[in-house]
Amino acid sequence: MKSSDAWLREHAPRTFSTLRPPAGDDEIAAAQEELGVTFPPDLVASLLRHNGALEGPEAFRFSTGDRLLGVSGILGDTGFMRGIDQGLDGETEGYWLHDYVKFGSYDVTSDGLLTDCRTGRDFFGAIGRFFDETGTSFGEADSLGEYLAELAGKFERGQDAGVVTFNGRLFWEGPLPARPQCSADEPLPGPDEQLPELELSYSPTDLLHVSHLDGHEELGALIAILPHERVVDAARKQLRRLAVETGLNNYPEVKAALDAWERGVAPPQPDQTGPLALRLRAVLAQADTDRDSIRRWAAEKIALGIWGSPYRSVCESAEIRSHFTVDWRADLHADLGPVWSSDHECGAMLRSQSIAPHRCSPAS
Repeated sequence: MKSSDAWLREHAPRTFSTLRPPAGDDEIAAAQEELGVTFPPDLVASLLRHNGALEGPEAFRFSTGDRLLGVSGILGDTGFMRGIDQGLDGETEGYWLHDYVKFGSYDVTSDGLLTDCRTGRDFFGAIGRFFDETGTSFGEADSLGEYLAELAGKFERGQDAGVVTFNGRLFWEGPLPARPQCSADEPLPGPDEQLPELELSYSPTDLLHVSHLDGHEELGALIAILPHERVVDAARKQLRRLAVETGLNNYPEVKAALDAWERGVAPPQPDQTGPLALRLRAVLAQADTDRDSIRRWAAEKIALGIWGSPYRSVCESAEIRSHFTVDWRADLHADLGPVWSSDHECGAMLRSQSIAPHRCSPAS
């Protein structure tokens, strides 16, 4: 992983710091003896470079979402898989064999990457992936060395290969769908038309709830400490981005509402039969017909952003935007604006979350 190491040091130093120091020769030999297998040379070489990655949200993970295991993790996860196999009616190559050795773990399930340690066969060292519902499949690579070389190539290709870095961390993003197309010429439905209703029970005065921050990690911590007016401004900017990316900004009712918000004009009272609500309800109906859950969510978030809690809106808009852009974290960070440290405690929180501020200045 030498070339990958260099890339991680430069572009994702926080992720690189989770890679552990090398394992010892004796430790690797003892693991092979305990498991009764011979590790392929590439697995030994990998362990002699990094004895796995530390656990936690910042851990180094492959594009499959699997964390690199060290010797102790290999022993534990492989032993667990053998325990599952004992409960099956004999060994099944399509599920798990005794000489499979797991070196990457998804952590929250038994899924993970493995290498075939059956010696004397053409597929010795082949890389596969185990999925708890369907078993083992191969075709990832013929060896760990080849797999790691492909990984280094993905790093160099960057976003085209799903590679994203933010605040010193590596993230993997999947392929993005085509952005929806919306026509401004679509007629507005009448107030008596049968349409799904919007959820309008929320209020702009609703306070921040910890569940809103789930999945946003350090950006969530930043939202939690910013003044309310800054969160409102970020929610407005995120909502505009969401409307543009989903095509909903093409509808005059949506665009007019967001334009008015930018000018500081208070939104109309929530009403299921108002022009904006009717437009969004029509989007819900079409999304249900097309089974387009993302577009449905986008329409719901527009309503939430206009009439609901800015805390919930800014978090949920960012979550939906992750389906349309790999830069959603950087965009959200920019929309939240510069970090102002007003006291020692606030500054300490920012440092503990490793947020890289645009600027830190005393409060005026």
